[in-house]
Amino acid sequence: MNVPSSALLSIESLSIDFAAGGGAVRVVHDVSFSVARGEKFALVGESGSGKTVTALSVLKLNADATYGGRVVFDGTDLLAAPERTMRGVRGKRIAMIFQEPMTALNPLYSIGEQICETIEHHDAVSRAQATERAVELLGLCRIPEPRRRMGSFAHQLSGGQRQRAMIAMALACNPELLIADEPTTALDVTVQKQIVELLDDLQRRIGMAVLLITHDLPLVRAFADRVAVMQSGRLLESGPTEQVFAQPREDYTRRLIDSRPRRSVPPVPADAPALLEGEGVGCRFYFKQGWFGRQPFDAVSNVDMTLARGETLGIVGESGSGKTTLGMTLLRLASGETSGRIRFDGKPIDSLDSRTLRPMRRRMQVVFQDPYNSLSPRMTIESIVGEGLQLHRPELSDDERRGQVVSMLEEVGLNGSMLNRYPHEFSGGQRQRIAIARAAILRPELLLLDEPTSALDVSVQQQVLELLAELQRRYGLSYLFITHDLAIVAAMSHRMMVMKDGVVVEHGRTPALFEAPSHPYTKELLAATL
Repeated sequence: MNVPSSALLSIESLSIDFAAGGGAVRVVHDVSFSVARGEKFALVGESGSGKTVTALSVLKLNADATYGGRVVFDGTDLLAAPERTMRGVRGKRIAMIFQEPMTALNPLYSIGEQICETIEHHDAVSRAQATERAVELLGLCRIPEPRRRMGSFAHQLSGGQRQRAMIAMALACNPELLIADEPTTALDVTVQKQIVELLDDLQRRIGMAVLLITHDLPLVRAFADRVAVMQSGRLLESGPTEQVFAQPREDYTRRLIDSRPRRSVPPVPADAPALLEGEGVGCRFYFKQGWFGRQPFDAVSNVDMTLARGETLGIVGESGSGKTTLGMTLLRLASGETSGRIRFDGKPIDSLDSRTLRPMRRRMQVVFQDPYNSLSPRMTIESIVGEGLQLHRPELSDDERRGQVVSMLEEVGLNGSMLNRYPHEFSGGQRQRIAIARAAILRPELLLLDEPTSALDVSVQQQVLELLAELQRRYGLSYLFITHDLAIVAAMSHRMMVMKDGVVVEHGRTPALFEAPSHPYTKELLAATL
């Protein structure tokens, strides 16, 4: 391989094996690419493509891995380097931002302590000097009141602030290369834009190279100079970003680029009756204040809404806007103090006790955001999907129930032979299909979809959206679709409501709102879409 003279990092014929069942499984096959000094390089692909494993190999962070090939950083083959050399490289010359800052940050230490520790370890300075540098870094990363935030713990910061703190920690020793692994996953659109602008600004100011690992193609197009595409542990193609996007050589790359959500909503009859109605809906929580006091917090305030049969209502807003709390309140699942009137199929449900409401639960179901945590790891797929039938259709025999489970699995694109398998044996997209099957098997009239595709790759995301659209066409389902992804709202919803600080600031038909938003917050959300 011909390595450019300006290359800071050169991956040469890299292969990675992991031990499995007494043998070895190769997960990365003969991968080669380079990153120049000061360059923004993106490595893209779906989950399981090998992109994160490849990035971790640069710092030899893959546990129990066997490497082949070379990883050359500034003339040194890191794969052949002793651990003592690697300790001098990790964090100082090559830094890494991990995908989930809540997991990567230590919950027992303040943000300031963790940044200071990095500086003291590599630069041998006093705590006072490290503290001043940490305050400077937090300010550089646009965290307000950086000196006060030095004492904050991870759980006291928002998702965007935690990611900024991770970036500040990574920049503590002025690295020459920053590896950013999915730095904007699950963040709101406005926060995503802020993080991308921050990385772009820091990269120009400091002159470091950035290796971006992501499956978010709009992010790549907005940020990267060059891009490489991986599939099943192999590098398919690479080149300047605009060239790859405009003229992809490989079918897989073309499919990734074309996997942005496409509008697919069946029309709603003009005379469709209302299925769900809310008037003055609110939800209040109380937080401890002092020894005996309580501080009220209105998560949702005075919301009016209507959802027709066969209609999809998109509820959008940033984290903390109250959109999930509104959905849970409308289905009588919120844990706070609720107010207002709620009618389902013309009947009031806001005053019903849980026992009276229980038979109606079959008609309204929920698909949660995270397919990894919403399915019990101790239950088989047959038990998970059939659980609702056991509760609401006790008259069915075991064989009848199993037959309905098999039929439902096949309807969502899965195989009936999967009954005895467990959730950990399935991909993220398959798990979300299982979650949809669990909700749809009761033939509900209403589905609350809470960020159902945020954890999925773009191509899998499109498959799940197409499945939901098909189920809606087939059964006339009504959807409350909660998301922060405006591209999905545009593809899936007939109408949309925009929420901020617990109130609805704008609502209307989706195409009209996208073409002519009136509220400044809606305009800000649309402008932040990458």
